[in-house]
Amino acid sequence: MTITIWHNPRCSKSRQTLDLLRAKGAEPAIREYLKQPPSKAEVEKLIDLVGGVPHDLVRDGEAEFETLGKKKTELGKAEIAAAIARHPILLQRPIVVAGARAAIGRPPEAVLPLLR
Repeated sequence: MTITIWHNPRCSKSRQTLDLLRAKGAEPAIREYLKQPPSKAEVEKLIDLVGGVPHDLVRDGEAEFETLGKKKTELGKAEIAAAIARHPILLQRPIVVAGARAAIGRPPEAVLPLLR
């Protein structure tokens, strides 16, 4: 099974999650999404894989979020995907994808079920 971490090396939770995966014997592919921004379609797929509510994947504390003019709970899946594709800093981090499942690494241990 291929494991990919959507990673921001400047983020402590992202670094902790990567370290945890490696400690468990996984060597994930690393997608530095700020250097390789996702497309709207890729973000929509991440939303589907993570499950839950789409706004869980958006960081509303970033300055770029203010330009949207809405609360994150007012945004639909397509709006969130477009906003993250336009401003990748808005992607909640890290996200670990394993096969047809994904989890947000907040806390880092939240990704452990993906390894089973």
